[in-house]
Amino acid sequence: MVLAPRNGYTGAMTGAEREGIALTHLTEPLFDGAAATKGDLVDYLDAASDAILPGLRGRPLSVIRVRSGQQPFMQKNLPGYAPPWLRSVTLWAESSRREIRYALCDDRRSLLWFGNQRAVEYHPTLFPAGQADRPTYLVLDIDPPSAGDFGHAVAAALLVRQVLADAGLHGAVKTSGAKGLHVFVPVDASSEEAAAATRAIAARAERLDPALITTAFIRSDRGGKIFLDSTRAFGATVAAAYSPRARPGVPVSFPVPWDDLDRIAAADFTVHTVPGLLSGSGSCAGQMRDWSGQMRERQPLSPDLVAEGRAIPVARVQAMHEGKRRARARRGT
Repeated sequence: MVLAPRNGYTGAMTGAEREGIALTHLTEPLFDGAAATKGDLVDYLDAASDAILPGLRGRPLSVIRVRSGQQPFMQKNLPGYAPPWLRSVTLWAESSRREIRYALCDDRRSLLWFGNQRAVEYHPTLFPAGQADRPTYLVLDIDPPSAGDFGHAVAAALLVRQVLADAGLHGAVKTSGAKGLHVFVPVDASSEEAAAATRAIAARAERLDPALITTAFIRSDRGGKIFLDSTRAFGATVAAAYSPRARPGVPVSFPVPWDDLDRIAAADFTVHTVPGLLSGSGSCAGQMRDWSGQMRERQPLSPDLVAEGRAIPVARVQAMHEGKRRARARRGT
């Protein structure tokens, strides 16, 4: 597929320029197994910029880059060679006990600069810059044990939707771009309230079908079930809607109408196929393009949902303590 970016560029030629960004090495393979070049990535980001930017704008951004011949790596700190016009925000990272200068990818020019840096994945925070205690959504990450279990991931997502409806909430769903799904729920809440509600929603979904869903954070405890990850909270990030993923074929995390979930496969959405879907007509295509619109109606969380979540241990912390207990048991201490 040859895309048609807005400046008329129609091929991955070395030495091309867009928005003042000198694009280089566009004919190089993006990475082993990508079935795409760096130029394909840049073309995709350009063609999908109107869709992807609303989810990035004004949010501290981490990216996953893939340098030629190297393994993918996550970049949080904006490098010193970044252009002076690229906006950024400095935040304290409690986990690493240091300040990190995060980029703010607010416009097409910034997105193209990241694409030229071989930034494949785009992971914004749940909150806008300057509002760390006011996330705009909570996230349920539905992670099947293998790509072949996508149908089970869909069944789990529909149970999450049922839990949300029972709690007077609505959410939107997208493929993760890996093997699972993400359910986003726009909320008007503090970070602590959103984190507690996420745990409660996951626990309620697990109770609906414990043979299908588990909230066990330790992988060996999952028994081949769909893992419902409730730990995306506070400073966590998540792959943005329409973000490519650094995986074979360069799949894209793509919004899907709830009613179409059982008619799609995660492999349907790649940097080669998504531009055509975004430019299509009809109500389905409109819903696919309007992910940011589905996030605008921020909803209050019921006190009982938050209270239930506060009584549930944080999965990562619980898993850490359990791991230490098992290690002591193995040592016989």
